[in-house]
Amino acid sequence: MASAPHCFEQIPTEDLIRMASKTNPFAFLQQVRTEVAKVTWPSRRETMITTVMVFIMVVLASVFFLAVDSTIGWLVGQLLGFGR
Repeated sequence: MASAPHCFEQIPTEDLIRMASKTNPFAFLQQVRTEVAKVTWPSRRETMITTVMVFIMVVLASVFFLAVDSTIGWLVGQLLGFGR
């Protein structure tokens, strides 16, 4: 018999059965609202800082790949005689 996946080892069987049972849409939305209330949302400042960091990394990665692509293209051109 195959063992249960690791993520289910700590959950009692009764809870697994309850989790798998059908829930009406209203109860589901209540559960979703309860779970969303537990989330620690980032502040506006944290979101802005993270967004700026992502844009900076995108620019740096773009410049890096442009340089690598240009260098490899130049090398291949030199090796194949296109650069003369």
